[in-house]
Amino acid sequence: RASGELRQTHYSETVYVESIFRTRANTWSNLAFVLAGLYAIAAGSYDRRGSTGWLDAGAGRTPPALTALFGVACCYLGLGSGIFHASLTRWGQQLDVASMYPPMLALIALLIRRDWLAAVPRARDYMKVVTIALIALVAIAAMLLYIYKWSMSSGTVLPLHVLALAACFGVDAWLWRPRGRLYLLGASFLALVAGVTCRQLDVAGHFSGPDAWCQGHALWHGFCGLSLALGWLYTRSGERQTAQWA
Repeated sequence: RASGELRQTHYSETVYVESIFRTRANTWSNLAFVLAGLYAIAAGSYDRRGSTGWLDAGAGRTPPALTALFGVACCYLGLGSGIFHASLTRWGQQLDVASMYPPMLALIALLIRRDWLAAVPRARDYMKVVTIALIALVAIAAMLLYIYKWSMSSGTVLPLHVLALAACFGVDAWLWRPRGRLYLLGASFLALVAGVTCRQLDVAGHFSGPDAWCQGHALWHGFCGLSLALGWLYTRSGERQTAQWA
């Protein structure tokens, strides 16, 4: 089934109805999410070598399993959004919207685990259970968000996820001393603002021509991928810091 975007697109790029890639720049730009995800998966595999298992944090504070979870979520987002912009089908739109949430949920899980450990040092004794529970919750939430996509407004659900993630970052920056690489959080926020600006200019038809190789919505994908990657790098920036309450 065709999505509404095929009949009346909200973006500036030309739609090639008979092509396998009905929009081009908006499709291939999703590689930004895939690259961020593959880098995180590789980092998780590297971390695994320095720990006793996928659920153990080793020398750092992030278990390889949670790092890989974030990487898989980013790849899922790149695949879901890419399928939608290539096909402009209703199923592709469902996949596109549902896949926006798991990377943020994975980041929230990363922050909850390390902040729980900061606030309650004795929690180290049961962190494996916490890690498994967080992974399960992210997986269940991702599945429910996909199933009930059409029952929810992305205009409400997406901002709530962004606010929840921002709150977790705020708690994390307060708990840890020294404060870590806060410039990474600032850069992540600026990348998100740049992406939103490009997207809105594209929707308004003020960014570029319909056949230009550089599209505003394509840059939205690139900046959002960068924002997620910078936010994730921040969660790895305090591995040798001392918790305020420890």
